[in-house]
Amino acid sequence: MTTRNDVTWPRQLRLPGQAAAPEGPLDMQTMYLMHHAFRRDLDAFAEAVRNTPVEDRRTWRLLAQRWELFTEVLHKHHTAEDDLIWPALMSRGSSDDVVVLEAMESEHLEIDPRLEACTAGFQRLSRKADEDARAALTVRICAARELLRRHLAHEESSAIAILQRLVTAEEWAEIEKEIGKDTSLRFAVQVVPWVAHCIPREVLDRVFHDIDAGFRMIWVLTRRRFARREARAFRYA
Repeated sequence: MTTRNDVTWPRQLRLPGQAAAPEGPLDMQTMYLMHHAFRRDLDAFAEAVRNTPVEDRRTWRLLAQRWELFTEVLHKHHTAEDDLIWPALMSRGSSDDVVVLEAMESEHLEIDPRLEACTAGFQRLSRKADEDARAALTVRICAARELLRRHLAHEESSAIAILQRLVTAEEWAEIEKEIGKDTSLRFAVQVVPWVAHCIPREVLDRVFHDIDAGFRMIWVLTRRRFARREARAFRYA
């Protein structure tokens, strides 16, 4: 916990690659865990695309399936922000705040076609050995990675600072509840080991302490199978 003017705020999570962690009344650890996973994935995909032999159909199929998980989670994450988080701030913020919040939505729209182009590349390479397709996908993955890195840094340094200033802890709890209400067990079983992968154990212990025990239970039951699939998909990364 951090104390400012006799007010106790949560101690914000800091993970590798994270641009900022603005202080305030909201505990943003779930957001930062997701951002860490997005950065981790794009680094791993960039390495795998460069190094996986084009004739290794099995590995390309695993990479294509794994890319589907990444894009599904990222799409849900951005949709929740656009539908539930940024609109809650628009009417409360200054004109400068609105510029930042509108940029969040426009950056999401810029990212989407880059991801779709990568999806097409993975699908082609899962069907056919094609060096030209791999060369194109290498460029597209790197471009998507740089674009998403800039977006996440902008969000962490600017948009989350606005969130910390304009939203109460009680309001944030309701927003998080609304985001999670339609999460299926199937999706949770996929996402929990995904988001926890490569997180330092001391950070996981903090997360397990702070959130519902179901998160840890799912992680215990799924982490080994997830790690085995990761090792196969990213064997050349």
